[in-house]
Amino acid sequence: MSQVLDTPPPSTPPATATATTTGEDAAILAARYGLSVSGARPALGDYVRQLWARRHFITAFSTAKLTAQYSKSTLGQLWQVLTPLLNAVVYYLIFGVILGTSKGVPDFIPFLVTGVFVWTFTQSSVMSGVKAISGSMGLVRALHFPRASLPLSYCLQQLQQLLFSMIALIAILLAFGVPPSPSWILVLPALALQSVFNAGLALAMARLGARTPDLNQLMPFILRVWMYLSGVMFSLGDKLAKTDLPPVVQHAVQCNPAAVYIDLMRFALIDSFTRDQLPPHVWAWAVGWALLAGVGGFIYFWKAEETYGRD
Repeated sequence: MSQVLDTPPPSTPPATATATTTGEDAAILAARYGLSVSGARPALGDYVRQLWARRHFITAFSTAKLTAQYSKSTLGQLWQVLTPLLNAVVYYLIFGVILGTSKGVPDFIPFLVTGVFVWTFTQSSVMSGVKAISGSMGLVRALHFPRASLPLSYCLQQLQQLLFSMIALIAILLAFGVPPSPSWILVLPALALQSVFNAGLALAMARLGARTPDLNQLMPFILRVWMYLSGVMFSLGDKLAKTDLPPVVQHAVQCNPAAVYIDLMRFALIDSFTRDQLPPHVWAWAVGWALLAGVGGFIYFWKAEETYGRD
């Protein structure tokens, strides 16, 4: 009897060992049944495939947003053309008539309208990107889908709006005596490169806007400075030539992405805007900016995929 009483009880495994074993068992079961952590960031290649699989959603979402944008207005979708046209009229009165920037610029009205339309595409893409995640938090928290679908759909919406505006732009060019020419075909690659640039920039802004809601209030001031540095309302090359800025600074201003895409569109559409007015290696700059913003912005957004909607 004493031997039985003196026998020590069996040892109990430590809690840490139990937890470790349980974690290992869970990992084994997850691997066996193909389970994964909910909301975890997928690999980059898988993420691209998921986005491609949802391309119809991205297109339908952008079209629905574009249709609903002016649904409560009396003129409806006509505002897609009227808004940039009215902006161009305001800029013409202030810069062309009052400040006299039209002097020495052939075909100033086509020159101005082209700049305004192209700039509006970039400006609207950036602003919609800032609000893409923070303004759709209900959708982000309710459904599981690649979050990049939202800023990309907003960019597609802005592209659709630009295409409507291009109809008015072509009418203005013809009305002011700018004849159609083979160079108009260059609009397609220039617009494609700008679209990639805008999409990448919108993705980067979407991540920043999701973390910093105040960015939505700050961006209009940043964009206004960028607009003035991009020659939307005046000939940028002529203005820079009259300054005392070092040549390297002048070249940097001329090669900023907004100025590059505006100049390419003017060169494609307006005969009086000649190759001499383009910055050197303009197509290389256009491709470089598109790749830098498109690839860099996409990866930057993807890196924070699992954080959206969890703050």
